[in-house]
Amino acid sequence: MKKILSITAVIVLLFSGSALFAQKVFKVEYESQADIKVYIVNYESQADLNVYMVKYESQASKDGLWYDVAYESQAEFKLYFVQYESQADLKIFFVDYESQAGWKNNSKQHILKFKNQ
Repeated sequence: MKKILSITAVIVLLFSGSALFAQKVFKVEYESQADIKVYIVNYESQADLNVYMVKYESQASKDGLWYDVAYESQAEFKLYFVQYESQADLKIFFVDYESQAGWKNNSKQHILKFKNQ
């Protein structure tokens, strides 16, 4: 009986853990509300991170796969999109396919500190 409970507990932790570390983002209106200032570049070669917006929270399982939440309180990171590249903490490029998402500049990984990788 104890073995079954232990296995069940591990399974529950695995599934709940992925939800806890989802890359959930929320766009804020003011710079002072943001965790990260982001600039969208025109070319992939200029980006620190390639981003793909997923449709479901469960898909946001690695760096660059972002899920846009409806409420600020649900977000792991609050983003403010700046007008000029020089104002940004992170430069992103939106890609067309999930497989293209990920870091282009590994030196910027500390900015997001995603725990699930």
